[in-house]
Amino acid sequence: MPVTESPYDVLVVGGAGVDTIVRVDRLELPASDSIGVPPVRDHVGHTGTGVAVGCHRLGLRTKFIDFLGDDPQGEQVLAAYRRHGLDFSHLLSPAGTPRGVNLVDRQGRRFSFYDGRHPADLALPREFYLPFLERARHVHLSITGVNRHLYEDIRRLGPTCSTDLHAWDGRNPHHRHYAINSDLVFLSAAGCEGRHEQLMRAVLAEGRARLVVATDGAAGSHLLTREDDTVRHFPAVDPGRPIIDTNGAGDAFVSGFLAATFAGEPPHTAMEHASRTAAEACTTPGVLED
Repeated sequence: MPVTESPYDVLVVGGAGVDTIVRVDRLELPASDSIGVPPVRDHVGHTGTGVAVGCHRLGLRTKFIDFLGDDPQGEQVLAAYRRHGLDFSHLLSPAGTPRGVNLVDRQGRRFSFYDGRHPADLALPREFYLPFLERARHVHLSITGVNRHLYEDIRRLGPTCSTDLHAWDGRNPHHRHYAINSDLVFLSAAGCEGRHEQLMRAVLAEGRARLVVATDGAAGSHLLTREDDTVRHFPAVDPGRPIIDTNGAGDAFVSGFLAATFAGEPPHTAMEHASRTAAEACTTPGVLED
């Protein structure tokens, strides 16, 4: 089926899991060996969930595919997707459903422990993903590794593609594979210690991306395109409500950017829309509120 006749605006590949969220006063070890905290809760989350649910809520025809475990966490994920009407297909992973433990302080800032339990050589089979890929206008690849081999088929079939490198330091080769093969590249400035502009320029110089976005939390975000050599800064948006949890803010930014782009908006307008979407995500707990 030609891409222009596709029933999927966005195919999200990889990144389903469950986050255990622990709310603490500060992101530091207390003097004692234990501390009381508010109720610890499990939320369906991880980056693929954030992007897929965000795109779905913003009106894009969204498909999500991944591995998932035959375990209580996998059942929780499937139940949540059914409640939210997210179109999801999966294969069973022998290692189970990926999990994370996220510490969230009073300002909504977080630190995440991600278990990355999928084996390094686990890959989605071509006979599974190809029917979905053939029907997609755009593909978003989470950096979980199970999808790193899809780029050849993406180039052959012609949809655009994106990735989120998260807090990449600019050196890790796992992230670099996604960086140089994607058309739209998102990353967090938190991982490159003030070198975000240098890293953004390197991605454009070494890869095929037409634009690179670096998100920077409360400091806003940055955009660099092939058409404009200037790194443009966009301030963060005040959501008008208290910020309680930054889990999923970057994923919401990506989905907001994609939705605006599909609506025909230029990159600078898409950045403004993405900033509003990310700010709104910070006012709710977890990536996917039950």
